[in-house]
Amino acid sequence: MGLPEMIKQLYAVTDEELCGYHEADIDFVKNLCGTLPETLETFWHTTANTQALHQVQDYWISPQDYRDKDWLEKCGYLAVLVENQGVCTAGIRKEDLGQADPPVYVSMDDKNWTLCAGSVSEFLQAALSYEAVFAFEYHPDDFVYWLTEEELKVIQSYLEKRPYQLHGWLDMDLRFYSNSYDHMVAVMDCGDLEMIYGAASEKAYQKLIRILDGIGEA
Repeated sequence: MGLPEMIKQLYAVTDEELCGYHEADIDFVKNLCGTLPETLETFWHTTANTQALHQVQDYWISPQDYRDKDWLEKCGYLAVLVENQGVCTAGIRKEDLGQADPPVYVSMDDKNWTLCAGSVSEFLQAALSYEAVFAFEYHPDDFVYWLTEEELKVIQSYLEKRPYQLHGWLDMDLRFYSNSYDHMVAVMDCGDLEMIYGAASEKAYQKLIRILDGIGEA
């Protein structure tokens, strides 16, 4: 499944609502950096400006931001996502920008960067899944749940583990589970296990609840 179709299901948007950034703004960043990874440029062109993607927990950096925010030009990485309080930044090393699908790194202090995802493609899928959980219309009253290892095994027996992860985002490793993209469970490993989940429709949420009923401690 391509990224646009994944976004349509995760964010309950139509083809008409998918929106990219202006060519001139993308070209500005491309000229500033010399080149852009093909995967990021395609995302920016086709879907990154979709309104629903910006009604989430954290802040997706836009090409326009590179005209307005001086710190982005000074950063040694091409920033793509910033935590809502500025605590955490994900970005691509500038020396890797010539690669079609380079790795993405994360930093809590803009000095020490560690691997977040093995490619831009993996990062986009994982970050979009994580952000969608905060935006889902249907979610439990208690947003975060503690999990035991045994409860995680139950989730793994009923839901498919997605082939992408986030490492080190807010000092957590995140894995994702779902049987389709209209619902998502994010399992966060920060020494202890935590879970957040939700769905884009009531029907999908009811299916998810049948699996997760009784699992986790609020």
